[in-house]
Amino acid sequence: MVETVNYESIRKIGKVELRRYPKRVVAKVDDPEADAFGLLYHFITGENKQQSKVKLTAPVVSQKIAMTSPVLSETGAMAFVMPDEFTLETTPEPLDTRIKISEIPSRFVAALRFSGGWSESRFEKEAQKLLNHLTAAKIKHKGKVFTMLYNPPFIPGFLRRNEVAVEIDEASVPSDFLNNKIVS
Repeated sequence: MVETVNYESIRKIGKVELRRYPKRVVAKVDDPEADAFGLLYHFITGENKQQSKVKLTAPVVSQKIAMTSPVLSETGAMAFVMPDEFTLETTPEPLDTRIKISEIPSRFVAALRFSGGWSESRFEKEAQKLLNHLTAAKIKHKGKVFTMLYNPPFIPGFLRRNEVAVEIDEASVPSDFLNNKIVS
């Protein structure tokens, strides 16, 4: 059983869900030439200075990065979210210097769920839908759209849970959205 990252569901705008995530520790690879998934998988299976195994969590987070966030043919970053019990101090120390341990502060995120296989064109299509919903609701986003992948690649596409998400500016969210929580 894979632990799923906890979040608080705040509100739905159409198919877009507004969420609050607590701060989390991640193991991340930014090297576009590296097999990021392989490096991170070996890290959590004991290839670290403490030789500790770390439970896999879902989602795996990846981000498209413009020329320099799911993993794309150009360049990208991938991160495994550490289980709840880990802090910066208790997360095993990577042997490979391409793996960085960092903390993502608590943040407010808009997410759009979709099923099926992942491709760059699918990412672009779903990301545009997400941004269009936010624009229509007059909600501003911060940073780049990223992907959250919940299933291993051997799961058939129609059973996969994927999401495109972006951090949003909480100050731009209408106060009635925050005061009247709707969870569905």
